[in-house]
Amino acid sequence: MHSIKLYNFPRSGHAHRVELMLSLLDLPTELIFVDLAKGEHKQPDFLALNAFGQVPVIDDQGVVLADSNAILLYLAQKYGQGRWLPADPVGAARVQRWLSVAAGPIAYGPAAARLITVFGATHNAQEVIARAHALLKVMDQELASSRYLVGDEPTIADVAGYSYIAHAPEGNVALDEYANVRAWLARIEALPGFVAMPRTVAGLQTA
Repeated sequence: MHSIKLYNFPRSGHAHRVELMLSLLDLPTELIFVDLAKGEHKQPDFLALNAFGQVPVIDDQGVVLADSNAILLYLAQKYGQGRWLPADPVGAARVQRWLSVAAGPIAYGPAAARLITVFGATHNAQEVIARAHALLKVMDQELASSRYLVGDEPTIADVAGYSYIAHAPEGNVALDEYANVRAWLARIEALPGFVAMPRTVAGLQTA
């Protein structure tokens, strides 16, 4: 089987979502490192792949796609064999809701908090940490009645949400109060094919 090229940066949660999905689907993958620190994502060769100059990007035999959530949709529909993305309108809408959460509250909460400690971003730490806890309270409530974000089977909603929630402590966002969220993270980590994002010793993450 052909391999799918993934242009990634290992400490990017957006890139990790796609790496995780490719691994969960057991798809041969060629990882291509894009050195964000050296500005490789702003060079003409990379901008030809994604004009927004962001990782991840995949190249699946000439099908070039950017945006982590869009890539998750593509991979689930093309290779998921009916799993990972519900076909019914209500299930599909519930997945879309969590993809929007991944692009909104997760990006502007736990992901932004981690950008401060890991990458030196200039966000207001108090503000983004407060946003992260507001989100985690909602997630914890919703996960009280289901094993995954959309019912009892994992979907791309869980893959989209996992990386930055799992690494929230790196941005000084403690997960101690959210037992249901922690149990959900553990369920994802137990899935066949799970692959972790490298942890950074930052914030509350000590090892």
